[in-house]
Amino acid sequence: MSDEHLILDNQLCFALYACTREMTRLYRPLLEAIGLTYPQYLVMLVLWEENEATVKHLGERLYLDSGTLTPLLKRLEQNGLVTRERSLADERVVLIRPTDAGRELKQKASEVPQQLMCRSNLTFDEFHRLKGEFDSLLKRMHAMQAD
Repeated sequence: MSDEHLILDNQLCFALYACTREMTRLYRPLLEAIGLTYPQYLVMLVLWEENEATVKHLGERLYLDSGTLTPLLKRLEQNGLVTRERSLADERVVLIRPTDAGRELKQKASEVPQQLMCRSNLTFDEFHRLKGEFDSLLKRMHAMQAD
């Protein structure tokens, strides 16, 4: 039996892990310039898109648990970018909304995706092909977990 399947360079998980680390490294200076970490940027993307979200919904969209989200959201609130308040209908539900400053930050962030594409050396077509393949992979992995 061959051990080819145990060689690091043959591992899909390692290729994804290494690419993720490199992508995050490319994002870092772009996001530092607007005062966000990468996870904070992801939260703000959801809020700019939806204007309001529960902690549970943010966790589902971002694949993060509440233990990870809560300190992140507290930091965004301390920085004046979001508000956190309990729902009047159900006090167990915490609603997150961008503040005026959080909404204004969207303008500064609008250049980040294009700058990242330039830094990543991807063409527009490569970007969309890879994005589609990763979305498909993620859906298939989640479907397997649900079964």
